[in-house]
Amino acid sequence: MTEPARVLLVDDSAFVRRATERMLAPLKDVCVVGGARDGEEAVRQVRDLRPDLVIMDVEMPGLDGIAALRRIMRECPTPVLLLSSHTRDGADVTLRALEAGAVDFLDKSGAGTAMDIHALAPLLREKVGAALRARTQALDGGAPAAPARKGKGTAPAAQPGRYRVVAIGSSTGGPRALAELVPALPAGFAAGVVIAQHMPPGFTETLAERLDRRSPLAVAEARDGDTVLPGHVLIAPGGRQIRVERADGGLVVRVWDDPDKLHKPCVDVLFESVARAAGAAAVGVVLTGMGADGAAGLERMRLAGGRGFVESARTAVINGMPAAARGAAERDVPLDEMAGVLASIVGVE
Repeated sequence: MTEPARVLLVDDSAFVRRATERMLAPLKDVCVVGGARDGEEAVRQVRDLRPDLVIMDVEMPGLDGIAALRRIMRECPTPVLLLSSHTRDGADVTLRALEAGAVDFLDKSGAGTAMDIHALAPLLREKVGAALRARTQALDGGAPAAPARKGKGTAPAAQPGRYRVVAIGSSTGGPRALAELVPALPAGFAAGVVIAQHMPPGFTETLAERLDRRSPLAVAEARDGDTVLPGHVLIAPGGRQIRVERADGGLVVRVWDDPDKLHKPCVDVLFESVARAAGAAAVGVVLTGMGADGAAGLERMRLAGGRGFVESARTAVINGMPAAARGAAERDVPLDEMAGVLASIVGVE
């Protein structure tokens, strides 16, 4: 019989640790093996207990969650799921933690008061399942590694002006992947970039700001009616949908609320709109994530004459989305080679 996955809970609140353990109780393949009150204790217990997953608060006394996370990634790489009441107001802290190696996050303030935390149980259990399937890599100091700026394979010579839009979809592990890919795209990149990253409201504006500070391209959270321009990156607002449309000889994005879709933003919605609006002048990329969002959309893009790639299983934190879309893709590309491949196709103006 397979041994249950071992989980360590890290939070300075004993109430939250107990509540989290009760929420995990229905998962028969999960066993809570310990609890820590601060970062130092968390690092010690990870070394001693060797858990399969750490569920950890970001804000704690003493050694905070980000510092503890970086030490865990260096000393004993383990999937980490962030559970914090500060993630909505502290989106920058959350994104730094994701870049430092955390697999995903859950905003416990979304349940209202601490007494309502059990309302998060279904989402917590879903994210725990995804995190336990995640690949983890040790980081040296938490900064994303500089990707190789080269393309491999049989991509033809770049044709600046031929491709108008690169559409990218990502989910679990996406913020860290985007922090590596987007800054590696060269200045003068000859197509616009539109990104659908599964993320709740309140985080994508900060994600865009962080990427903009690091990138030679201009990066912004998309607003309804924004024009898709070469050398510019638009990120769909968390909790809303985005699509690309033709307008006055160019391309614009439409952003709207959609209560009917599970994923907001939805990669399939973006990709299918790009297939209609840009056809053979588009490139689709599916990065790390759980589930199959993006698979149908990438197939639609390829049928319309566009190009399509998925992140390699070797580098994807969660290989679900790339694996689902692999049948529609030209080939797998490791994350550290993706920017070079895209530049070799799209070109520089």
